[in-house]
Amino acid sequence: MGTKQMTEMLKGTLEGIVLATLATQPAYGYEITARLRDQGFADIAEGTVYALLIRIEQRGLADVAKVPSEKGPPRKVFSLNAQGRIELDEFWRTWSFLAERIDQLRTDRNEGDD
Repeated sequence: MGTKQMTEMLKGTLEGIVLATLATQPAYGYEITARLRDQGFADIAEGTVYALLIRIEQRGLADVAKVPSEKGPPRKVFSLNAQGRIELDEFWRTWSFLAERIDQLRTDRNEGDD
């Protein structure tokens, strides 16, 4: 799969993907990155996830708790709040709309091949 195209497409959807990950359970930055990699998003950089988490926090979509860490400074654990859930619902609606339209385009094209 073309990595450049994947990266470009992910840019617009990654915030929603991170929100969806937080909807399953609270997590800190590295945990989120690891979960996404487990789900096949192998090329996601930790720095990208951290930048998104800062934006998510600034937009008030997640609550943040500082949790002591065995080694190093406390970790910031993010949990989706009510505003984040509204945003995530909107993301899923938009995603469904786009996916349906894109599938329709592909179907229309294939039917025109006869």
